[in-house]
Amino acid sequence: MMFKQLRLILAVAALAILATGCANRGPAMDYTAYRESHPASILVLPPVNKSPDITASYSLLSLVTMPLAESGYYVVPVAVADETFKQNGLTTADEIQAVPVDKLRSIFGADAGLYITVSQYGASYRVVDSVVNVEANARLIDLRTGKELWTGHAFASSAENQNSSGGGLIGMLVTAVVNQLINNLSDKSHAIAGITSWRLLSAGQPNGLLYGPRSPKYGKTATN
Repeated sequence: MMFKQLRLILAVAALAILATGCANRGPAMDYTAYRESHPASILVLPPVNKSPDITASYSLLSLVTMPLAESGYYVVPVAVADETFKQNGLTTADEIQAVPVDKLRSIFGADAGLYITVSQYGASYRVVDSVVNVEANARLIDLRTGKELWTGHAFASSAENQNSSGGGLIGMLVTAVVNQLINNLSDKSHAIAGITSWRLLSAGQPNGLLYGPRSPKYGKTATN
């Protein structure tokens, strides 16, 4: 069941990435340090959660392995890493992300660490609308040198493909209430987080991650 859900999220995310096209391009990323480091393995640290939803960190953490693996990297199993942190008395994302990089390297042997911060997660009710937003930032750090290799940002919303409701103000209000119930009952935030994770961590996008050595596209980048 979980595999089917992940495949569904993958399909939806791929379409969402294609739909975004080349929008929101920023200045060209400097990949010099990234290419010199050529990391093959990544340790994903539990995301720091700045949103009011307490499930945000582990929701996103459970979704990041697939886009990273598809991008050509070996990912330290997140469940194993999480248990290792707990056995060493580290239970919060802030504590874990503060661990020195050389210590992380000695324990897990990964080339790079992925540090994620969730700034938005969950449904919000407005006067005439109810939407689910998930926003996250990430930094890829070389665990051998402490150098920052890459930074990224992604945002996804359930409102992206919504059409205007018919029925005037009453129709809009009814739609908003129904959407809020659906968002709360179906854990739609987790699905939107899946789209965010793909937008954030799929290699080959403008200013995105580089392809890892396990990818047949290793050494190729998107056109900025």
